[in-house]
Amino acid sequence: MRVLITGGAGFIGSHLAEKCLREGHTVTVLDNLSTGTLDNISDLLRLEGRFQFIQGSVEDASLVWKLVSQHDRVYHLASVVGVKRVLAEPLTTILEGLRGTEAVLAAAAELGVPTLVASTSEVYGRALDFLDPTGQNQLDEASVLLLGTPQRHRWIYAITKLAKEALAVAYHKQRQSPFVVVRFFNTVGPRQSPAYGMVIPNLVQAALAGQPLPVYGTGQQKRSFLHVQDAVEALYALFFHSPREPWGEIFNIGNPHEISILELAERIKTLTGSASPIQLIPYEESYGPGFEDMQRRTPNIGKISAWLGWKPARDLDTILQEVIQSYVKSA
Repeated sequence: MRVLITGGAGFIGSHLAEKCLREGHTVTVLDNLSTGTLDNISDLLRLEGRFQFIQGSVEDASLVWKLVSQHDRVYHLASVVGVKRVLAEPLTTILEGLRGTEAVLAAAAELGVPTLVASTSEVYGRALDFLDPTGQNQLDEASVLLLGTPQRHRWIYAITKLAKEALAVAYHKQRQSPFVVVRFFNTVGPRQSPAYGMVIPNLVQAALAGQPLPVYGTGQQKRSFLHVQDAVEALYALFFHSPREPWGEIFNIGNPHEISILELAERIKTLTGSASPIQLIPYEESYGPGFEDMQRRTPNIGKISAWLGWKPARDLDTILQEVIQSYVKSA
């Protein structure tokens, strides 16, 4: 089949492109290279006839329509990424996210092309912090969402992603468009850039450089981490191995095993053999006053596991060792 991946020169998109090519499909990547890089797809650019890269924006509706019309499946991954960039560019986050998604979904709906829309665990907001005093529950696709005010730009990304989800679901309901939504939970692995505040690349880079490992807040906030290859397997299966059509559905894609950021930093120190200290940094020093963070964001993956038989195959130490080795090799 002919697969179009928006944002395909990015972290997840480039790994997904490789997977689709390995499975025998042809792939086109549309990316404006605002956060993606040609280095991520350098090997793919040599595959004449099977891979095509187009530098352009998903906001270019005519270009998007032309590309969608030439493909059998669309993965819409293009997005502003990273908390720091969202805080610095809230307007870009909203306009690029909504205009680009509308261009992709309008074309795909008119042409009847199955499309996957990438969302984020950020849409759950602080639901577990306020609604789960026991600290035992996980977030499932039907969980209540609890976001902060848009005046605190921390929430602009989540609000935009939630609007993209709503748009995809509305297209499916009103026009029976073959759309599906996925919510990523902290996908990590080789090629993830530390440039936008991504926690594991930043901690690994600091540990290898002998610099203090930055941990924001108290470090007691917990996260779960999913290897990018596990995420890609789920993305691929939703289009090509699903036992029934997933259209109109929303799926969590994540790892239900959580760890505090302080424990994560300690584990990275151990695996790298680093003697670097861990440095606790108040949120406001990096993100400005009034920054809000969630203490837990842990997925329930029961729905996608039941639907596809999918679950993560790689544990956190495997993830960390691969990331560490990728930085060692590039040094």
